[in-house]
Amino acid sequence: MTSPNPTRGTWSLIHAERAALAADLAELTAEQWDTPSLCEGLTVREVLAHLSAGAALNPVRWLAGVVRCRFDFDRQVAMRLAERMGDTPAETLEDFRRVLTSTTRPGVPVTAMLGETIVHGEDIRRPLGIRRDHPVAALSALAAYYQGSDLPVLSRSRVHGLRLTASDGPFAAGDGPEVSGTTLALVMAMAGRADHHHELDGDGVAVLHERHGLGPAQLRALARSR
Repeated sequence: MTSPNPTRGTWSLIHAERAALAADLAELTAEQWDTPSLCEGLTVREVLAHLSAGAALNPVRWLAGVVRCRFDFDRQVAMRLAERMGDTPAETLEDFRRVLTSTTRPGVPVTAMLGETIVHGEDIRRPLGIRRDHPVAALSALAAYYQGSDLPVLSRSRVHGLRLTASDGPFAAGDGPEVSGTTLALVMAMAGRADHHHELDGDGVAVLHERHGLGPAQLRALARSR
């Protein structure tokens, strides 16, 4: 009997999240496409182009871009984003639709790609007032990954020394001052989105507030010191 392939299951979750996001954005106005997202400095449209870039970027192309940008990772992200924008919002959305079922990834774990899709999807939806009920199983898998990894965001360092408890699912991890809330709110907080802190409870929320805005070096140093 063949064992279930967890990677295949995660890709199915990613594809479902992409399809749901494309459907949510189908009727946006030009003004809505220009709305600032929760991803600092990027509009809704630019974040969607960034998602398309990530779904089309394999490790070889990623490394080639890094070298081309002289190891300036922010410059590489901006370059790849610009490649996927198109001339109009309709072209940006159509480009995203073309990669809905892609399994290409730039050398990161598949669960990290699930995180990119969910977190950036919320970066887009929240400012537009759109709500999605993500499957708790997908959110729980992502929360567990973020709590134990700093790739691609410094989520583990951000919540080091805190006890995280989901109010709507099985996720619970860590030790220290408690932070409780929905699994989505915990995921977004781990990804560095302070907009979701007001949805959380517990003594550890103040710690998250203090850590928000700290740079990578400061977060890593903080985690090592505890």
